[in-house]
Amino acid sequence: MLLVLCVDLDDDLGRKTDFDTPVVGRDNVEAAAVALATADPEDSDVNVMFEGVHLADRIEDETVEVAVVTGTDGGDIAANRAVGDEVDEVLASLSTREEVQAVIVTDGAQDESVIPVIRSRVPIDGVRRVVVRQAQDLESMYYTIKQVLDDPETRGTILVPLGILLLIYPLSIVSDLLGLPGAAVFGVTSGLLGLYVLGRGLGVERLLDRAAEKARNSLYAGRVTLITYVVAAALLVVGGVRGVETLEAVETTTNGAMGPLKVLAALVNGAVTWFTAAGITTSLGQITDEYLADRFRWRYLNAPFYVLAIAVVLHAVSAFFLDEVPLTYLAVMLTAGTLLGLTSTLAFAIAESRQSRRAEPS
Repeated sequence: MLLVLCVDLDDDLGRKTDFDTPVVGRDNVEAAAVALATADPEDSDVNVMFEGVHLADRIEDETVEVAVVTGTDGGDIAANRAVGDEVDEVLASLSTREEVQAVIVTDGAQDESVIPVIRSRVPIDGVRRVVVRQAQDLESMYYTIKQVLDDPETRGTILVPLGILLLIYPLSIVSDLLGLPGAAVFGVTSGLLGLYVLGRGLGVERLLDRAAEKARNSLYAGRVTLITYVVAAALLVVGGVRGVETLEAVETTTNGAMGPLKVLAALVNGAVTWFTAAGITTSLGQITDEYLADRFRWRYLNAPFYVLAIAVVLHAVSAFFLDEVPLTYLAVMLTAGTLLGLTSTLAFAIAESRQSRRAEPS
């Protein structure tokens, strides 16, 4: 007995029609193919099922049965196992004492990945891959290209690099009019193309989409952190500028004779105050959001104190290397920063412990 197995690995039949799988019997398979063609005329599994019926009708020298087996959406190991289970079900339903041989009908290499699973259950006589013949005239090509470019993923992958390449010639003309070297145009264009390809490869667009979605949700939810992050960013910019200004001032007083350690100390000394304000601002915003969301913990209050303690230490160390404070001042500030961190940790740990003990009886 020959069993013609039509494989639908991603279960288009089950997802798009009301048919339960596996489908066994020529008439049932034909009805399933018609139902899938009605639901989605472009689905290639329609041709697989019709090919299975066609093969069954052509074979007259032995008993033939046709069946459709499906997997799950995704085409992974779970789909292969689902196909194996349905093959077992089909074999159990065959009322014959003859040895069963199978012919597998698929629409591509992805569905053929399940062949070892089927071979472990029934001998395979052959594999039939269905390839749909398409018209090769200009109209067919036009609509094929149009359909491909309607897909946002394909459109972004093909059109953006092509657009950047097409800009080379007009940009070279503009550079000639402006008196710029032509190499600059090619450098900028290749740089843009390289950044785009790198961004597509690393999935940067998905990261940007998630960041924008998170910012939009924060805005609609009224989260304080959205404001504090903006303020912190501004403070970081100001801190960077102040660090550079401090470095320039120190270079003026020392006539430019500065080592790497002193350069770093000048940058830190000028920026640490503003960076501290940025850190305290963001931590207070996060604490406020946690409190409004009923997720507040006393230990969260450690964050601004830790930022302040680190700032005290960095300011003292940088001022010492700039010869602005004596060693005694550095020792006092290091001790003060350490005590501030330890005190805040201990205080809020005690407060949280007492709160949890009061909540236990209730």
